[in-house]
Amino acid sequence: MAQGSGGGFGRRSLLQGAAAGSAALALPTLSCAAPAQARSGRPSADWGVQVGDVTTSSGLVWVRSDRRARMVVQTAATESFRRARSWRGPVIGPDTDFTGLTSLHGLPPGEQIHYRVLLADPDDPRRTGEPVSGTFRTAPTGRRADLRFHWSGDLAGQGWGINPDRGGYRIYEDMRRRNPDFFLCSGDNIYADSPIPERVTLPDGRIWRNVTTEEKSKVAETLAEFRGAFRYNLLDDNLRRFNAQVPTITQWDDHEVHNNWYPGQLLDDDRYTEKDTDVLSARSLRAFSEYFPIRTLRPDRGGRVYRVVHHGPLLDVFVLDMRRYRNANSAGRQTDDPQGILGAEQLRWLKRELSRSQAVWKVIASDMPLGLVVPDGKTNFEAVAQGDPGAPLGRELQLAELLRHIKHDRITGTVWLTTDVHYTSAQHYAPERAAFKDFEPFWEFVSGPLNAGGFQALKLDGTFGPAQPFIKAPDRANTSPAESPQYFGEVDIDGGSGELTVRLRQEGGQVLFSKVLQPGRVGQ
Repeated sequence: MAQGSGGGFGRRSLLQGAAAGSAALALPTLSCAAPAQARSGRPSADWGVQVGDVTTSSGLVWVRSDRRARMVVQTAATESFRRARSWRGPVIGPDTDFTGLTSLHGLPPGEQIHYRVLLADPDDPRRTGEPVSGTFRTAPTGRRADLRFHWSGDLAGQGWGINPDRGGYRIYEDMRRRNPDFFLCSGDNIYADSPIPERVTLPDGRIWRNVTTEEKSKVAETLAEFRGAFRYNLLDDNLRRFNAQVPTITQWDDHEVHNNWYPGQLLDDDRYTEKDTDVLSARSLRAFSEYFPIRTLRPDRGGRVYRVVHHGPLLDVFVLDMRRYRNANSAGRQTDDPQGILGAEQLRWLKRELSRSQAVWKVIASDMPLGLVVPDGKTNFEAVAQGDPGAPLGRELQLAELLRHIKHDRITGTVWLTTDVHYTSAQHYAPERAAFKDFEPFWEFVSGPLNAGGFQALKLDGTFGPAQPFIKAPDRANTSPAESPQYFGEVDIDGGSGELTVRLRQEGGQVLFSKVLQPGRVGQ
């Protein structure tokens, strides 16, 4: 693994320092009320810190205050913060739910960056709260440095929330201890449509207890309720400790709004007074942009989730949005479907950026799987595949166009990573097994959930010739995290050989499956 050279900061001191810094954070209040603007004392950042979309020279720092405050970030090469550099951030207040972002730029590549966030009284800058610290590694500019990252998704789903008896979201501690360069969250960061009850009785009679809040006692409809849903996860000390050490690349999927939603849909769900998913998704996207450090969601960057994050010469991460631009879920038998699941503009962007990429590996972060048949009711389908193993139809037409482009433009090193289905598996797609043959072989890896119900395996659609050398899934629906393992994926890229190794891991760190891929190939 690559380590920053500044100050002799090694892996062991990183793990110990991050744990100590996080332990000093007070547990945020469970109150659903907005922070008081007229409280006594100094501003506080009890919700921790995050860094997102890190590149060779930049990062985006996030914090939440308990009141109106000026955000100030200091960065340094060592934990002592000698020769610290200061970054003056925004005044944060109720218009962003007291969250704020500060962009760091001109950072040294391939180095460990220590940072701390101070919140100051806007009317008296001398009145500052206790600083909250974090650390991250910038991406290297050379190809000799090793790289590790994790991916997963699906957090607090199906009513399985923060359980103090289990130690909360302990999978985040498993990942933190492996010291990844970043974490890719593939969507379903919240379950806006899944309230969190205080207690759930398991099939064997045991009781699952949840930390609860007022906002998570019902489905999210108002902006305040969506904000509360995103804030809920930050009550977990494992997650806050993880965020203080591991930068994120975050995308979204359906449960940020409602199960299987699509633009223009009117919900048939008695729990909702607001039925229009366009209204609900706009509120959710605003809260999403307030609670995650994502550059392209800033108003001056187009307000997009889809983007490419350049992580040095070894890796580009192409983050897709398969939710905001899709057409309505249907039987998927159209012979012409220019909108598909990505929308025409996002597909053009993806083809263009893949062709421009000079990175050894091009990870396509897909919030939905490609060849797994994900149903939406009895006749419609939610993802790309629709169960017909013949020639591409419906949303499969977009995938066929993209795969054809990758082959004919000789784009090397593409790997697909996804989550969504609440189990872990590996799929290899090859033209000799497929109905559609104008593409080169590729791999798709599935991992998740982080803390949600486990579900049975889905069928494979033969259009693109998938084979499934590994799968681990429960045998019944909605098994709790106490009954079924939770999963995360790990990717290591060797700086010397350029080899990429994917490992599918379960909670506790056990490796279930691994695959080594070679660099410089159009197909694998």
